[in-house]
Amino acid sequence: MANTVQIPVPALNKEISVSTGLFINNEFVPSVDSSEVIQCFNPATEEIIASVVAGSSKDIDVAVAAARKAFKTSWGKNVTGWERSRLINKLADLIERDAQELAELETLNNGKPVAIARDFDIGDSIQCLRYYAGWADKITGQTIEVDNKSKMAFTRHEPIGVCGQIIPWNYPINMWAWKVAPALAVGCTIVMKPSELTPLTALKLSELVVEAGFPPGVINTVPSLGSIGGAALSAHPDVDKIAFTGSTLTGRKIMEAAAKSNLKKVSLELGGKSPQLIFESADLQQAAAWSALGICYNTGQDCTAGSRIYVQDTVYDKFIDVLVSTVKETVIGNGFDQKTGGGPLVSKAQFDRVWGYIDAGKAEGAKVVLGGERRNTKGFFVDPTIFTDVSSDMKIVKEEIFGPVLSIGRFKTEEEAVALANNTTYGLGAGLHSTDASQCMRVSGLLEAGTVWVNSYNLLSNNVPFGGKKQSGIGRELGSYALEEYTSVKAVHWNIGEKLQWPL
Repeated sequence: MANTVQIPVPALNKEISVSTGLFINNEFVPSVDSSEVIQCFNPATEEIIASVVAGSSKDIDVAVAAARKAFKTSWGKNVTGWERSRLINKLADLIERDAQELAELETLNNGKPVAIARDFDIGDSIQCLRYYAGWADKITGQTIEVDNKSKMAFTRHEPIGVCGQIIPWNYPINMWAWKVAPALAVGCTIVMKPSELTPLTALKLSELVVEAGFPPGVINTVPSLGSIGGAALSAHPDVDKIAFTGSTLTGRKIMEAAAKSNLKKVSLELGGKSPQLIFESADLQQAAAWSALGICYNTGQDCTAGSRIYVQDTVYDKFIDVLVSTVKETVIGNGFDQKTGGGPLVSKAQFDRVWGYIDAGKAEGAKVVLGGERRNTKGFFVDPTIFTDVSSDMKIVKEEIFGPVLSIGRFKTEEEAVALANNTTYGLGAGLHSTDASQCMRVSGLLEAGTVWVNSYNLLSNNVPFGGKKQSGIGRELGSYALEEYTSVKAVHWNIGEKLQWPL
């Protein structure tokens, strides 16, 4: 039996109990062969809050075997859609019951404000589970006419099997739900590898999996380094599908490993360098508010962060003034402070990475109109930083930063705006702000992104598909489209009357 640790929450004068082992077959267990641990930090204080077992490749083997056994016996095609729905809904109920404690644990390990973790991340995760619970008994195929006198065909949408799911650190609970919910709905079993930076809430959610009544082996959680656990899952010959959210660089490695092993199905939600276009007809106050959300929400640690803004020259100066005053209202601080709208960056490495980009922007001649100054306090805090006078060859314009750093350029014509927006290797999200309906239709059709927001930004719905184009990934999450990522279609040809004459 693995250990349990009591994690203090000084701001609330309480403790949260978390099991620190690997979750396999509905039990928390030690590693088969690893004595390594993953240290979990509080990014607001830079202090270690817990250490959890670091799984090895052999632990991945054990977890995959457990998932395979469950798929063949107690899950997969062996349980009805109604039963899958009941259990997923029960899990959602338990997460809703424990939302406050889960949010506090998320804040300790990730840094984001408690209220945002509870009301947005966890609230959306509960809705996501319930949405897919509703799908569990509605997985249907087609009956296809071949020859009404002698033949028929039909299709079955079957669970693809054992799924390796690798989630990032920026939305630990939300990404857990996005991956788990559709997989469970269709009957897949799961080996989950949370980020080594933020494994605590995935372990806490695993306790609720048992309480909800899922059979052993349906959901397994193996905290591990990406180079070990993630690599082992990607190359495992008995894993049928990999779902990954993270960097484009890692996504390439996963695709290569999947291809070299058993050609397992892969879905990838990768990086972004998402643009927003501000046209002269836009409501500038609203455009500024949505732009602020696009770069400040989650302290810019968002794949769809609207990190490039292009403004029509006729309203450029006015928009800059409105945007700067809007972003100034953002409070970056400790997530347990009710006034905080954004927390610290997740780690020292991410903190150094973001400051490297800010320094590069200054060195390349971009103008800082807000932020860009370091705090002399503990914690990985970076205040929103806005650059103007940028050019397309600057690092801050070309590369994903994953922090609250915004570049603002200008354009004259609609054609120029679209060209600037699409001048990127990424294609995850894009936004445009205009009160000209015809322009909204034209430009939304021309933008090369998997999601386009018109007069809003960064809000997603569980019933609307999400995913990228170009180097932002393949496949879709959310909506009915996500079900396709976890199913394989079987065609059945049924001869009801044709007699074969032999030889031909």
